[in-house]
Amino acid sequence: MTGQPQIVIPGRRAEAPRAKADEPGIQTRIPTVMYVYLLASQKQGTLYLGVTRNLVRRVSQYKQKALPGFTSRYDVRRLVWFECYDAPAEAIAREKEIKKWRRGWKIELIEKENPDWQDLHPEIVL
Repeated sequence: MTGQPQIVIPGRRAEAPRAKADEPGIQTRIPTVMYVYLLASQKQGTLYLGVTRNLVRRVSQYKQKALPGFTSRYDVRRLVWFECYDAPAEAIAREKEIKKWRRGWKIELIEKENPDWQDLHPEIVL
């Protein structure tokens, strides 16, 4: 297939290209991309782990404090880490795995790719 530019963030899996409906013999299938993500209130601060289909929308909701609860209460709005998955079951399994981890392991995961705990939200909003 030609034409479609792909956005690839280092350390992240790229989204599979979508098939064109008019190509003979190819069924159009919109890939299900799921994201597992970690938010932080600040460097070494409060952490929140989640999973979503639309990372841009979800992080925007946290930033606007549109979702009442833990993240609003503790001002957890900085996207510091995320991974992409092709199937919901894989993403949910990964989220459950990380939820069992000790805090130190989660911090290592973040700092391996984002040592300064930069907010990654501007990188994903295009």
